[in-house]
Amino acid sequence: MSMALKQVFNKDRTFRPKRKFEPGTQRFDLHKKAQASLNAGLDLKQAVQLPHGEGLNDWVAVHVVDFFNRINLIYGTISDSCTDQTCPVMSGGPKYEYRWQDEHKYKKPTALSAPKYMSLLMDWIEVQINNENIFPTNVGTPFPKTFMQVAKKILSRLFRVFVHVYIHHFDRVSQMGAEAHVNTCYKHFYYFVTEFNLTDHKELEPLVKLQPRYCT
Repeated sequence: MSMALKQVFNKDRTFRPKRKFEPGTQRFDLHKKAQASLNAGLDLKQAVQLPHGEGLNDWVAVHVVDFFNRINLIYGTISDSCTDQTCPVMSGGPKYEYRWQDEHKYKKPTALSAPKYMSLLMDWIEVQINNENIFPTNVGTPFPKTFMQVAKKILSRLFRVFVHVYIHHFDRVSQMGAEAHVNTCYKHFYYFVTEFNLTDHKELEPLVKLQPRYCT
């Protein structure tokens, strides 16, 4: 890794603190297994497949947290150029605008600047993945019936970060020499959500032209 790239992915640039798995837990072991597959150079289409004998909910939970950490890092690299002035609307080009809605302040879809949307998004995801009732960490504690629904919503919203970065800030990513890293992360994400049908195909449309280039 070049010195420039090391600076790009310095921990101080991370948009939010990383969520870590507790050593000795099943989730930690699954995380290590997933990382080992990637580090061994295993084809990403194979790497995302559910390991024999493992539960789908656990596999999805591990990847949701991992993608949250990695996409946090990616957004952190361009956050200094993503401001209320440069990105007054959270969008993915002229055809796609993303409005924020939650159960608190924004009860109706609301147009926000990209950095405001990102901040609310990361805060919201942190609450979800740190909620033991949604993402249980203790062995034997069952996942709630709503887990997969929540996971799908998190992944769909994280995908919008890729859309915004690729369409509005990819020149900045390239300038910093981070293009290969971002492309690999996107490819991994894309294969995972399509393998388990975790994101609506309409949500994937803004980057559909990238699939032949990065996800063949």
